[in-house]
Amino acid sequence: MQARKIVLFGASGFVGSAVAQELAPQHDVVAVAAPRLSSVARTAAEVLDEADCIGDVDDLAAQLSGADVVINAAGNPDASSLDEDVLFGANALLPAILLKASNAAGVGRFVHISSAVVQNDKDTLDSTEDMRPFSPYSASKVTGELVVRALSKPTVEIVRYRPPSVHAPERRVTRMIGRIASSPAATVARPGDQGTPQALLLNVAAAIAFLATTDVRPPAVVHHPSEGVTVTNLMVDLSGGQVPRRLPRWLAKALVAVAKRLGRIHRPTAANARRVELLWLGQAQAESWLSDVGWVPPVGRNGWKALAAVTKS
Repeated sequence: MQARKIVLFGASGFVGSAVAQELAPQHDVVAVAAPRLSSVARTAAEVLDEADCIGDVDDLAAQLSGADVVINAAGNPDASSLDEDVLFGANALLPAILLKASNAAGVGRFVHISSAVVQNDKDTLDSTEDMRPFSPYSASKVTGELVVRALSKPTVEIVRYRPPSVHAPERRVTRMIGRIASSPAATVARPGDQGTPQALLLNVAAAIAFLATTDVRPPAVVHHPSEGVTVTNLMVDLSGGQVPRRLPRWLAKALVAVAKRLGRIHRPTAANARRVELLWLGQAQAESWLSDVGWVPPVGRNGWKALAAVTKS
């Protein structure tokens, strides 16, 4: 693998810092601060119009001179946020600015970190363009993908990567699930062996590094492959061994449906309803291009078990 000059936006963030550590031993990683943007746009067309009026593109393009790859790990990851101007600024307008600057600088590959949240509760997560926004956060991520797709050029390798729920010792949601898993509230829907789209931070960072540096041209969209996590072993691993009770599937589905309806009225409930759905009912994941080309997550189930001590502290 040839060493590359990689410009990384969001290098100080949760995912970006892990990506920087993954890439640094073999590549020239340059961390560039992403501009903080707010946006009143809500559609891809409106975002593109807004991007045309922003003067940061030329300055950013100059900073990207000589880069082989640009990775956009910046953005607002708060799935519960209701500040739409901030969400759309970080997750839709910013990708537009960064990609315009990358195109102007002649960068060969652009990796945009999106999220599996763009497909919501689709039966099987995949790498298609089937996107279903259900909250302000998911809508901002969907719009970000649409903007990147609209600005794509045949001469530039542009890939939108969709990780699922990402876990690490410092992640608030990881600690929250760990506390639930260790409590009497630890429950899953029957039969309990259904897969749930969850990923370890180190595996996500490794996947992004692979997409940035592989000699094979990635497709336009790549979703993270299944890490073999089921709703039951997620609870068992994060609790240190406690087996969750199994709820009747009809009851779990009914409770999730009620929570989703509430989420349409009370928007903060939408994100939590989706989290519960994944913990109880899970969601299938299609075979990923990453697996097809031989990429394997470097950290296995022991990585999940190691989180138990941290989530209990």
